[in-house]
Amino acid sequence: MSTTASTSSNNLTFTSIVKSFFESYSKTPQKLKIIDLFLIYTFITGVIVFTYCCLVGTYPFNSFLAAFISTVGCFVLTVCLRIQINPINNFGKTISIERAFTDYLLCNLILHLVVFNFLG
Repeated sequence: MSTTASTSSNNLTFTSIVKSFFESYSKTPQKLKIIDLFLIYTFITGVIVFTYCCLVGTYPFNSFLAAFISTVGCFVLTVCLRIQINPINNFGKTISIERAFTDYLLCNLILHLVVFNFLG
């Protein structure tokens, strides 16, 4: 009986955690929500590339590495962009949204030039 009581209290705790998460996430600015959607897309793309490699094989190994490095690099750069434009993350220095996005585009350009060079 104590297991049932602890399970129901865990469910209440879990549901309250999920509810509070969605309540606080609803206050997130629209720009950050769009970036979050892109992060989910990039993550799913990386999972698909890795799954394809596991199921089919790595015959063009450079192509697999280039695709996987591209998705991981793009994910990391997008997380950095999200951190920079989040108004809550003010680490004593202010970076304008335009500057952060320009840095993001420049770093993505360099990343994809390296990826294209890696393809051969």
